[in-house]
Amino acid sequence: MMTKRENQQIEMHLITIEDLVPMDHLLRKVNDIIDFSFIYNEVENMYCHNNGRPSIDPVVLIKFLLIGFLYGINSERRISEEIQVNMAYRWFLGLDIMD
Repeated sequence: MMTKRENQQIEMHLITIEDLVPMDHLLRKVNDIIDFSFIYNEVENMYCHNNGRPSIDPVVLIKFLLIGFLYGINSERRISEEIQVNMAYRWFLGLDIMD
């Protein structure tokens, strides 16, 4: 007997990115081991505090490049494309589903 799935994508579910990333995922392990907050102190003198446009969070930038290194993605454009569809990458960067 053949089963046909129809329009499953329009159902609503209440779920968080946290629920979508397995507990033993590599990026969870990296996030548990490394406290990335030291980056703020390292780059603080490179930012102007009283004018200019808001920057991208420097921790997000470093994590972005780390994803590329860990998963062998050589292109920043390709990393951006992968982040659009990979929930583990989004979780690691602290991005929401809609970001």
